[in-house]
Amino acid sequence: MAIPHYFSVFILSIFFFSNFLIIQSSKTIKTADLIYKTCKKISREDPNISFNFCLTSLKLATNHSRCTDVRHLGLLSIGLLYRNVTSTCHHITKLVKNKKLDPFVKSCLDDCLELYSDAIPTVKQAMRDYKSKRYDDVNVAIGSVMDAATTCEDGFKERKGVASPLKKRDENAFELGAIVLSIMSLVR
Repeated sequence: MAIPHYFSVFILSIFFFSNFLIIQSSKTIKTADLIYKTCKKISREDPNISFNFCLTSLKLATNHSRCTDVRHLGLLSIGLLYRNVTSTCHHITKLVKNKKLDPFVKSCLDDCLELYSDAIPTVKQAMRDYKSKRYDDVNVAIGSVMDAATTCEDGFKERKGVASPLKKRDENAFELGAIVLSIMSLVR
């Protein structure tokens, strides 16, 4: 008894599709394993990096991208920092439009807006430098972005009882910068 042609095509299609899924899933597992091992290592070595924050952030960064090695992970982490400083800059722009802001808070936000506005092209340049393997330049650029986040946050502390509306964003920018620097130290 002969097997109908369409049945053979169907079986071959299932075979190739299942192999495709296995290959894709193994790449996903490799990416997840790379992220886990990288975050474990850098969070042990740098007290400024939380393992969970690192894991969550890098998983988000690799959501739509396959990450094949630590160097690529470094590039994706710079992209995360870029999104953070850009988003924070837009957020501050919205906050300063509030006419009811305390003058001190408004002044702090204006300072932060300038710091984050300067950070955007700095991170862009850091990404270009990273791609060109100019790691010393990346180190300086990312360090300056981390300093900007700290300076922004410190401005609110100059007056007792004033809470920073950017506390979490500043902390995230600093920690993302620390992740970039730590991953870069693994790449060097």
